[in-house]
Amino acid sequence: MSIWTVDGRMRGIRYTGSADQLKTLAGYRKGESDLVRRGGKWFLIAICDLPDPEVFEPVDWVGVDRGIVNLATTSDGTNYQGRRLNRYRRWQARKRAELQARQTRSATRRLARRSKKEQRHATHVNHRISKEIVSVAQRTGRGIAVEQLDGIRERVRLRRDQRGTLSSWPFRQLGQHLAYKARRAGVPFLEVDPAYTSQRCPRCGHTEKANRPTRDRFSCRRCGLAGPADVVAGVNVRNRARSAWVFVTTPVPAPA
Repeated sequence: MSIWTVDGRMRGIRYTGSADQLKTLAGYRKGESDLVRRGGKWFLIAICDLPDPEVFEPVDWVGVDRGIVNLATTSDGTNYQGRRLNRYRRWQARKRAELQARQTRSATRRLARRSKKEQRHATHVNHRISKEIVSVAQRTGRGIAVEQLDGIRERVRLRRDQRGTLSSWPFRQLGQHLAYKARRAGVPFLEVDPAYTSQRCPRCGHTEKANRPTRDRFSCRRCGLAGPADVVAGVNVRNRARSAWVFVTTPVPAPA
């Protein structure tokens, strides 16, 4: 590798990484790369143009509901959330408030470092969740469906203690991770209409705000179907993906 410096080009710079990273760099590296220094360490940031595998025909779908309390819940009933994550969020918010109240240069520098640390933690959590969901979908031959999050800040009404979470946690990033990991694995990926997914009964279709008496519970006022509200929302996302996929894959009729 060679890099430009203020003293001219340096050649024969050695670098290392995992076996998969080196193999990808050797086969798919494209354009220029950047050498950056973070936390006293040097990192090579390279662009790799990977070919997308052919997307398979899904036998069904995994619906994924994203939320404030439960970060992600699938139609299979898998809940990606925990008290540990909530404690971490509250602890970070408390530390930020303490540092902001000091209003010193040292506190400002520490705030910047803490912001990057929280961002790295959120990215790591989203990578782990998306990797597991894509792995399950690929193993079972299913596609992945999520709700469209456009305008979520205008649609939802939150308690005051939840507003900071909505602003700080990268919900959209989780969808982006799911999309690109699914594309690399050849798994179909769809975004569906999010309207009333948490209020609609997946068995009889009855939609009413009273179907969700509490944040965590769903109970249909017509047929009596009951269960965790986020799982029901994931099932509705899955059902909408079944219908949407038919329109996506329907061939365009030839002009008369």
